[in-house]
Amino acid sequence: MNRLQTFQEFLVTTSVQVPVVAFIVNVLLAALLSYLLGLVYARFGTSLSSRRRFGKNFMMLTMTTTLIISIVKSSLALSLGLVGALSIVRFRAAIKEPEELAYLFLAIGIGLGMGADQARITVVAFVLIILLLIIRGSLSRKAEDNHNLHLTVYSHNPKKLELNEIIDTLKARCSAVDLKRFDETKEEIEASFLVEFTDTEQLKQTTAALQQLSDSVKVSFLDHKGLV
Repeated sequence: MNRLQTFQEFLVTTSVQVPVVAFIVNVLLAALLSYLLGLVYARFGTSLSSRRRFGKNFMMLTMTTTLIISIVKSSLALSLGLVGALSIVRFRAAIKEPEELAYLFLAIGIGLGMGADQARITVVAFVLIILLLIIRGSLSRKAEDNHNLHLTVYSHNPKKLELNEIIDTLKARCSAVDLKRFDETKEEIEASFLVEFTDTEQLKQTTAALQQLSDSVKVSFLDHKGLV
């Protein structure tokens, strides 16, 4: 019984007040780094989703992580309570591309570092990682300079297209074709490409050719580098 009381007293008494000034500095640094991370993701990311809109989530995620770590590190009881809370809460997000998950982990890592008062090592690690991402993104951009549009082809029953039909149609009319993502089920198919068109007439002809393959075809285009 004495041991139990001692342990309970330890949980209650081992709490430290978080310095308000240091906390504010950490939160502001976390906000700044997450903002820069969002800019890098929007500029050098390769995801086909709206990178600018997705990157806006980094600041809230990073600052929230900083807040949580700053609070739970001051008390062992709160740390144990956090473990119990996370075992109940389930986070589910529609993340289709691994790159999005990697950037989310980086945002969380920034929040963890700032919340643990490891600002110096966090900033150094952030700078190194961002430099590597910029170098990799610049090289990828050079490799994709011959593509100016994202093209997505979607088809479902009663006549679902095959991937080779789509690729053959695109290769016959596009200057360059690069498959970026492919999803297929028994009922539908969705393929995303980076393609190169020289003018809008070529774009219209390609769309018409794809729609002739099946009545269920839907074609969408997203500006990548600019057509006109």
